[in-house]
Amino acid sequence: MTLNTILRFSRATTPEEMFTGQWQNRATKLDAYKPYLDQRWQEGCTNAWKLWEEIREQGCPRGYAGVRDYVSRNLRGKPQPVGPRPPSAHAVTRLLLTHPDALPEIDRLQLKAVLANCPELTALSEHVRSFGHMVAHLQGDQLLAWIEAATSTTDLPSLRHFAQHLEGDLDAVMAGLTLPWNSGVVEGHVNRLKMLKRQMFGRAGFAPLRKRVLLS
Repeated sequence: MTLNTILRFSRATTPEEMFTGQWQNRATKLDAYKPYLDQRWQEGCTNAWKLWEEIREQGCPRGYAGVRDYVSRNLRGKPQPVGPRPPSAHAVTRLLLTHPDALPEIDRLQLKAVLANCPELTALSEHVRSFGHMVAHLQGDQLLAWIEAATSTTDLPSLRHFAQHLEGDLDAVMAGLTLPWNSGVVEGHVNRLKMLKRQMFGRAGFAPLRKRVLLS
């Protein structure tokens, strides 16, 4: 350390003064977008990736790491936004994949609010429900029409890729959505054998394991 650094440390009256340096107050390309980030944080958007995507569309040249660091250092310490936080992607996925009749009233209202604020999710919800109906009622004859409708959507690239992957193994998918037979019983036996193997591992040899498998 230089003499000036030692003098600055010795004259500091608060711990914060010891952590100041040239890099902390240096101007960056993110400065022009910081007011927008602060405003979106107060509006309830607390996802750093979402904030970065928004300012990237506005022409911000900085990468995600810069936005993430700014959110961690400056925004995380601020009071939480007023009002309920938007649901996470995991929560929205659960609402979309759950049968409508199995959703409680509070989840139905939340799903309705989410779909009202996102037209893309409204279209996705219709495709998900129709695909679930095919799986539950073995209506494989509607699969080709569903794939055609899903691949024609331009605002849902993930759904389009999923439909294209179904075309790669179309015969097997068609059989699974049409025939009444499935491998559920076999998978159940395999899961049971794995459970017994884990329970007996390190405790007994092959002969007791074989006997327990046969007796169970």
